[in-house]
Amino acid sequence: MSLFVEGLNQWSFGLGSWVAVGLGIVLAYIVFGIAGFGTALVAGPVLILFMPLSKIVPLLVLLDFIAAFGNLLPSRKNVARPELLRLLPCMALGCTLGVIFLLNLKSDVLLLLMGLFISAYAIYSLWVKVRPARLAPGWSVPMGIVGGLFGALFGSGGFLYAIYLNSRLPMESARATQSALISCSTVVRLSLFALAGVYADLPLLLLALCLLPAMALGLWIGRGLTMKLSREAFIRLVTWLVLASGIALIGRYLSA
Repeated sequence: MSLFVEGLNQWSFGLGSWVAVGLGIVLAYIVFGIAGFGTALVAGPVLILFMPLSKIVPLLVLLDFIAAFGNLLPSRKNVARPELLRLLPCMALGCTLGVIFLLNLKSDVLLLLMGLFISAYAIYSLWVKVRPARLAPGWSVPMGIVGGLFGALFGSGGFLYAIYLNSRLPMESARATQSALISCSTVVRLSLFALAGVYADLPLLLLALCLLPAMALGLWIGRGLTMKLSREAFIRLVTWLVLASGIALIGRYLSA
């Protein structure tokens, strides 16, 4: 017990900080429960107020690992294996590059990159109305590599997988294949972070353990909302919040 308390004390979180972090995780996994990706886009701007990005991404990978397999199990029969096999090697390469960049770039550079990344994603989601009717199979290479890179570097490359898969597959098959890909992505990233020694940090593991109830609550709410609320309307609302967060992060970098 003393080791547990000592590990958590290293984060120096007050009550207000714990509430903010917990609410950020709940909201992030509400989105995950609806869309199947996006935890870092929502939780990242909150968590980065209390810890470096190099800790945030491994933390969310641990939580995503549990959440993704929970989403995959009910829909595994609809997975399109040919598309999954096209994307997996590219995703693994991108994840490897992302982990290298994450562990070696300066934190202020990562702050700016994260702000630019989530702002660009939000702008794309809000204003680009026309999606490709059908992408060629060759698009699996850049989508897989960049998705893996962003997944390891920023914690979320799932929107790139969604763009590719939704252009090639029916909705149910696209969602199931994306869940399988996100599951595999979390395994790859988890393994790479473990090999890099990131999870030798006991306080990080204890923090993930403490946030499991918030993750579970978010998933439960998200899955309930899919039955009562338009997924598109909810994601659009959250995307506006993500855009505001991204602009705030860029402003914080410029004012530093």
